[in-house]
Amino acid sequence: MRTYLALLVLLICFGWRSTGSSGAAEVTTETVKSAPARAIGVDGRELNGVKVERRWDGELCRSRLVNEGAAGVNVNEVVLFDLPHSYPAETHLYGEGFTMLSETTGTIGTPKDMGLTDRSHYKIPQPGDATTVYGLMTLWPAGGDCAMLAFTSCRRFIGRFYVRRGSVRVVVDTEGLELGAGQSWELEEFMFDSGPDRNAMLSKLGERIVKNHPPLKIAEPTGWCSWYCFGSHVTAEDVLKNLDYIAKNIPQLRYIQIDDGYQPAMGDWLETGTAFGGNVQGVLKQIREKGFEPAIWVAPFIAEAGSHVFQQHPDWFIKGDDGKPLGADKVTFKGWRRGPWYALDGTNPEVRKHLENLFRTMRNEWGCTYFKLDANFWGAMHGGHHYDPNATRVEAYRRGMEAVLRGAGDSFILGCNHPIWPSFGLIHGSRSSNDIKRDWGRFAGTARQNLNRNWQNGRLWWNDPDCVVLTGKLPKEEYTFHTAAVYATGGMVLSGDDLTTIDSGQLAILRKMVPPAGVAAEFEDDSLRVGRIRLGEKQVLCLLNWDEAAANVSVKLEGPCRVSDYWSGEDLGKHEGVLEVKGMAGHSGRVLVCEPVK
Repeated sequence: MRTYLALLVLLICFGWRSTGSSGAAEVTTETVKSAPARAIGVDGRELNGVKVERRWDGELCRSRLVNEGAAGVNVNEVVLFDLPHSYPAETHLYGEGFTMLSETTGTIGTPKDMGLTDRSHYKIPQPGDATTVYGLMTLWPAGGDCAMLAFTSCRRFIGRFYVRRGSVRVVVDTEGLELGAGQSWELEEFMFDSGPDRNAMLSKLGERIVKNHPPLKIAEPTGWCSWYCFGSHVTAEDVLKNLDYIAKNIPQLRYIQIDDGYQPAMGDWLETGTAFGGNVQGVLKQIREKGFEPAIWVAPFIAEAGSHVFQQHPDWFIKGDDGKPLGADKVTFKGWRRGPWYALDGTNPEVRKHLENLFRTMRNEWGCTYFKLDANFWGAMHGGHHYDPNATRVEAYRRGMEAVLRGAGDSFILGCNHPIWPSFGLIHGSRSSNDIKRDWGRFAGTARQNLNRNWQNGRLWWNDPDCVVLTGKLPKEEYTFHTAAVYATGGMVLSGDDLTTIDSGQLAILRKMVPPAGVAAEFEDDSLRVGRIRLGEKQVLCLLNWDEAAANVSVKLEGPCRVSDYWSGEDLGKHEGVLEVKGMAGHSGRVLVCEPVK
């Protein structure tokens, strides 16, 4: 009796917290719907007289911010939901970044940054005591249901999450804009879901995003890119030699893309630098005459100080507090070469005319039908002032991208180094990882980034896992890992090698990669070891050994099937129940085809 009374006193004093099967007080529909909301001013204090209205429709929440006061107020952010929890530190965490290069994995207790982080690399202001992720977050305790919290739209504001050991705060960043007396803002749509099937929830999220931001549709491209073999020193001769090789040996690589290096200055995209050694338009014409599609790299939102566009139109750029063009180095990463960069302001009508005319010229006069857009993040650069003082950085970026689309017409638009949620509905393809490099660390890092975004491929856009690279001095097994991981994305396939130097075996692998499957693998868990691509009745298994040591891999089959190796065509026999792949080398990958048999 005394033990019972003592326990009762503890429950009364400390409060009863419901537990899931994992023993954690999990985030549930009930806790989300009952969570408090408030608006925060630029001084960090709650704003009186400003009301957050939330309207639920099943899993979806639409919200509005209303200023019921007699004076305008500057709103720094809106806390949509303040959620206490007692998930264990080992709870699996996944979160998207503001920029495409940033993702967060690991656990609540030990979060792991992937890629170039929003906080340290891009210097986006964030709370110092929280892990900040954007757009999408999942929490999955061992033995419990996965909770998915996500924003399904990004028209004006970016949604983000502050994750702490005892709480999750769901926030809309309103950038300190003024909300006038009696005025209201529609905020971004939010979704909450939970359950044991994370892949199914991500599919549902993708479907809802598509409702809010209808995707651009075009056939999934294949091609060749100059960057990973020639870098910024690419010449006309380099491109034409590879064009000749492709025409003779692998014409399935349809787009021939000239990357960074042809231009004399960042921002002057219609001019040719002397180092290129030839007229860009002439090279593009020869690509067309050979029966291929001309493609080109452009960084539309940036310019260096010495460029003609910056010298002639300094009023086109995002401004600092002093009213002068704001150098990127003052607020974020300055740029990877020829910095500091300056960012064109998409809210300025003259900038939109410039972007539209630039891409119309490249499409109609240069013949380009594929644009690799890089450094798009700077179109949504924080910390500055826009021509339209009421616009957010999301709106500045989206207005600029809409101008690009008007000029580019029917061309394929690939977003790189872009703000990922603000790009909904504005690109055909989305780079889904950091740049590839010919080393194991980058093979593994880019694979993990790409595969965590498989749910986006074919729904929101085509994912671009970056180029396939088959040349170099790595062990053979690591190339099998790389090609299996790229195949598992179902995304775009571009070669990044100087194809005039590859051998017959490498050419055979490249030929097997095109056309891409178009369907991304669904992985069993976040170890990303066993993925399944469903192609009608047939299944393709993508197996990845991330470890240094050899490993045995067991795969549960959905029925009797005949298994073959995708690359070699080797018949591995009939299997039923469980497929045992023994002695899979460290740092290696396999792609196996399972054909059902009766």
